[in-house]
Amino acid sequence: MAFALKLEQVYKSYSLAEGAAPVTVLRDVSLEITPGESVAIIGPSGSGKSTLLNLMGTLDRPDKGRVLLAGQDLAALDERALAQVRNQRLGFVFQAHHLLPHCTVWENVLLPTLAPGGKAGQDKAARARLLLKRVGLGDRLEHRPGQLSGGERQRAAVVRALINQPGLLLADEPTGSLDRAAAAELGSLLVELNREEKVTLIVVTHALEIAKLLGRKLELRDGQLANINL
Repeated sequence: MAFALKLEQVYKSYSLAEGAAPVTVLRDVSLEITPGESVAIIGPSGSGKSTLLNLMGTLDRPDKGRVLLAGQDLAALDERALAQVRNQRLGFVFQAHHLLPHCTVWENVLLPTLAPGGKAGQDKAARARLLLKRVGLGDRLEHRPGQLSGGERQRAAVVRALINQPGLLLADEPTGSLDRAAAAELGSLLVELNREEKVTLIVVTHALEIAKLLGRKLELRDGQLANINL
């Protein structure tokens, strides 16, 4: 079976202070995620959820073990190749939207298409327009982030993450800064786009209401992952 993402016996440690013994955040983590699957990862604060997502997203490297994206060992790639993977094959949504304040929604969404190897042009412009309309921002193209609500900013960030048609969408506490209604709306939107775009979705969240929307639920505790029911 082909896997969208596969982790094999991954370990990750950090030194919190000079001379101090390293703290193991992840130990012997193995995981297989199939294309198009939706997965929620929950766990206590400081349990390593964001660290795990950073490894999946090539923003960090494991101390031991392997991370494979569509069968490709990411450790075999140099930084230039990893940057291209991040731009073309991965989408990221964070708790902070990271939209550029002086750019319009339209400009922010199309930014990833301008990177080396990006595919700018009419097809991406049409896709941007279609996706923005899909998430309810069709009349906000010329607005700047400061003119949008928190939920609208996050929806724009989701469209930006999807503009290059990635195979894997990684969301790190995407509803953490939103009120309950906006969080529920964004959670539902992510699940709908997971199906419509056929993109594999992994969401790290503290919100059990959001986690319940996804197909598989995992808990990270004491450095290891376990399947759970919510």
